[in-house]
Amino acid sequence: MHEVLTLLNFAVVVIALGGMMVLLHKTRRIHLKLFAFEDEIRALRTTDSVNLYRQVQALIELRDLLQFVAPLPPLRFWAASPDFLLVIARHALASRPKIIVECSSGSSTLVLAQVICHSGVGHVYSLEHDPTYAEETRSLLADHDLQDWATVIDAPLMTLTISGEHYNWYDDAGLAGIGPIDMLVIDGPPFNTNPLARYPAGARLFPRLAPKAAVFLDDAARPDETQAVARWMETFPEMKHHTFVCEKGCVRLTMGHPTERHINTEFPSLTSAP
Repeated sequence: MHEVLTLLNFAVVVIALGGMMVLLHKTRRIHLKLFAFEDEIRALRTTDSVNLYRQVQALIELRDLLQFVAPLPPLRFWAASPDFLLVIARHALASRPKIIVECSSGSSTLVLAQVICHSGVGHVYSLEHDPTYAEETRSLLADHDLQDWATVIDAPLMTLTISGEHYNWYDDAGLAGIGPIDMLVIDGPPFNTNPLARYPAGARLFPRLAPKAAVFLDDAARPDETQAVARWMETFPEMKHHTFVCEKGCVRLTMGHPTERHINTEFPSLTSAP
């Protein structure tokens, strides 16, 4: 009997030790996961803090650079971020473009109109498919007394076919007789319009660019925009590519005068959407 009790006690001790080992192992795993989680949070906070600082710094520099007479509209998220607006403002101040065309209107229209007002020459033409946004941008320009320097063109989306692929693109008839384009800013249509929503800008507007014109693409870090840039550079091999470090990604494309081959093969017609 004594031997049996001894074995039972031993078994109990072994089981208890085993349970403690399992518990210690699980506790260690929990601690390791907690430490890893804390590291991730710390890194995330650091990244967010750095980006937030960059945006605030860009906003302050933009305000000081252009001296707006009224508050700027809310920026970031759906609207352009301050760092992107600062990039295009600096370029416009340095290059003094006479004709600026935008795909989508909003805060960028205001910034570019303010630049042109400072330089005293040029005009901004913004294609806008949404009537509500078009009116909001016109009101914003009026608040800043910039309505003489920018025109928001009502441009509903229409069907465009490029190489057998169908897209929804701006009715750009309002740009007839306007050009050549010295600066093109592509920030629309919205990404959920259709895949590669901004790709048709190459077919419709690149052939109208002036020599040494610059094209700026917002949201360039997204996969669709990355693919659009790659396609554009295949079609227009003379283009040069530069990437700016911006919150949503920014690409600048510069090129010489487009060739007749590009105009003849890459300038499709718009048709009414069904």
